[in-house]
Amino acid sequence: MYSVYVHASMRADLKNIWRTRVFDGREIPSKKVEWGKIDMVDAERRLLTHALMDKNNEYFILLSESCIPLHSFDYVYDYLMKTNNSFVDCFDDPGPHGNGRYVNKMLPEIQRQEFRKGSQWFAVNRRHGLLIIADSVYYRKFRDFCKRGEEFHNCYPDEHYVQTFLHIMDPLSISNWSVTYVDWSEGKWHPRSYSKEDITLSKLTDIQIIDENVHVTSNAERLETRRPCVWNGKKRPCYLFARKFLPETEASLVKLFINFTSATHGP
Repeated sequence: MYSVYVHASMRADLKNIWRTRVFDGREIPSKKVEWGKIDMVDAERRLLTHALMDKNNEYFILLSESCIPLHSFDYVYDYLMKTNNSFVDCFDDPGPHGNGRYVNKMLPEIQRQEFRKGSQWFAVNRRHGLLIIADSVYYRKFRDFCKRGEEFHNCYPDEHYVQTFLHIMDPLSISNWSVTYVDWSEGKWHPRSYSKEDITLSKLTDIQIIDENVHVTSNAERLETRRPCVWNGKKRPCYLFARKFLPETEASLVKLFINFTSATHGP
């Protein structure tokens, strides 16, 4: 029904965490990853490459160790497998943290009006996964010209590469939201982290039933756009997973999980 592939830290103390039954033997050859660099995209492509080697794998979800499921396995499986779309957060942000990161050296392959921003936590079908790992033209543009530093307008490849690439290649077959919920309400460089005090049934249910995706521009106007999450022509909850949950939340989450995920019965 599913396979797990792990791109783990090179540090031995963290790698020990993955030595459990579920993750045993699932770690792929990994390299050091630095936040905000092309390394993050390289890790994503490395994971996709290994997962695509198994012809039985049809859908690919990028998750981190701080993600939790919001629904039962059957619900998640049906949500992904019964649609032809990929779920990629992708929107046109005219502000400094969106199109403001574009540089003209990306021409002619990437026009400014095609440059997109979004969360890195994608869920893609096999066709889109193959497109991503086969690409070299667009990848090189982001590798060479989407970087940290004023010269490159503090561009972060994981927020732009897959989003822009699939928007150019197949815009009608991607949703414009991620199925992984992230809370940016604190207005910081990193999203909110949930501690054990935050874990309540009502809080998790509030996230579970969200059925609109929200994008806010990074310019002075801070324009907010709300759109319904439409799955196969019907409005449905947007999110299958959520993050960032600290390790200390594990015991509380396990206690709630059975009652929490049993509240939904198919998308």
